[in-house]
Amino acid sequence: MLFLPDGSLFCVIFAQNFPDIMKLKEIVDALEQFAPLPLQDGFDNAGLQVGLTDAEVTGALLCLDVTEAVLDEAIALGYNLVISHHPLMFKGCKSITGKDYVERCILKAIRNGIAIYSAHTNLDNVQGGVNYKMAEKIGLTDVRILEPKDDCPQAGSGAIGRLACAEDEEAFLKRIKHTFGVGCLRHNRGCQRQIKTVALCGGAGAFLIPSAIRQKADVFITGEIKYHDYFNYDSQILLAEIGHYESEQYTKEIFYQLIRESFPGLAVEQTRVNTNPINYL
Repeated sequence: MLFLPDGSLFCVIFAQNFPDIMKLKEIVDALEQFAPLPLQDGFDNAGLQVGLTDAEVTGALLCLDVTEAVLDEAIALGYNLVISHHPLMFKGCKSITGKDYVERCILKAIRNGIAIYSAHTNLDNVQGGVNYKMAEKIGLTDVRILEPKDDCPQAGSGAIGRLACAEDEEAFLKRIKHTFGVGCLRHNRGCQRQIKTVALCGGAGAFLIPSAIRQKADVFITGEIKYHDYFNYDSQILLAEIGHYESEQYTKEIFYQLIRESFPGLAVEQTRVNTNPINYL
């Protein structure tokens, strides 16, 4: 309060940093502006999984996979939106009885008013998406799409780029193991050459090995590689299998940056739950 020269009282109301009130539709629109749903692969089910677009969002929890533990974390935080990379629902549900983790998550989300949104292969295929984040972590330059879509050359599968300085195979693999926190990095015998050009794909990307070879990559990194691929390409390229979860774990950072830039007043956090279903002994 301030007193004016004539003795009258002058009240000053100071603005406080109250969180912005956002509708779910606004957040969905921002996510899909960056990674449009038409870019997803035919098998996929990206988009809004649970929830109503006119709901007000209290906060967003970011994850790779939707699990009961992640939903419990959102409830504890008071957040009513979970944004995931992997869709909770790939296939249609004929009943919701809680017989598996998917159905239990659906029930828990609805009971607690939590919306679930997933950006999957559309986020894989877009420039600046999952594969570009992997390339950033490795330190690649001149990054581009490894296998562009015919109808949209600016989007597609995988990525390829170059290292600033060449590295020998063993040193490179050890660095990748550390960067992605890999419990067990699987690789072939390689070609005993310097690594300069790196091709990669988050998740199950072994289908891109021929593209990596055609574009003269020295190594191809992905989350999953089939047993016989190690035989088929043993003398052509170094293969590095780092795990599905490990290859895509930094996707949460993409979501975080998008939300922070578009809605700076919205509460947002990356999950503290490790949702990797694979354990190493």
